[in-house]
Amino acid sequence: MQITKFSHSCVRVEGAGVLVLDPGVWSEQSALDGADAVLITHQHADHVNVDAVTEAAARQPGLRVYAHADVLATLPAIGSAGTAIDPGQELEVAGYRVRTSGGEHAVIHPDIPVIPNVAVLVSDDSGNFFHPGDSFTVPEDTEVDTLFVPLNAPWMKVSEAIDFVRAIHPRRAYALHDGLLNDTGAGLYGSLLERLGGTTYKRLAPGTTID
Repeated sequence: MQITKFSHSCVRVEGAGVLVLDPGVWSEQSALDGADAVLITHQHADHVNVDAVTEAAARQPGLRVYAHADVLATLPAIGSAGTAIDPGQELEVAGYRVRTSGGEHAVIHPDIPVIPNVAVLVSDDSGNFFHPGDSFTVPEDTEVDTLFVPLNAPWMKVSEAIDFVRAIHPRRAYALHDGLLNDTGAGLYGSLLERLGGTTYKRLAPGTTID
């Protein structure tokens, strides 16, 4: 599989099919071009651009959208193109094996209700990658090749990102959820992950593709 990182938390996978994860309002809408399926971890706008996904479903009749029922409720126009998912499932999406986990968004503040968040492990015969959405969910009983690690958010601190990478110990890690940072902040956080995470780490420029 080939993985292209778009801005913030959006990732596009190409190989058996074209799968797009978390195409939010801070990500390039072009990530959705030609997609066979979209997978959304949770309902926040930086992870799902409702208008863009709705337009893509209308433009590409075969497009399927996989998300928690709470997310699908914000996408009424896609109708039967939507499939509800929950943690603890194994399914095939756009030719890839997908295993879901997690369940809850990380806590932003005790006064803010916690919403559902579905983390996903995407695999094919060439390897796998893990996208946690807005959580530090650690996948069970698997070795992770590529980890997308949240870099900055209202719900986290950098020590948690470091411990997350250490807990999973992937072959390599790349920045996710980095749209709130300028280059100075991303560089500082990245240097800490490189030094303390225990694996190879890099922040990809939007549009960069890796194997």
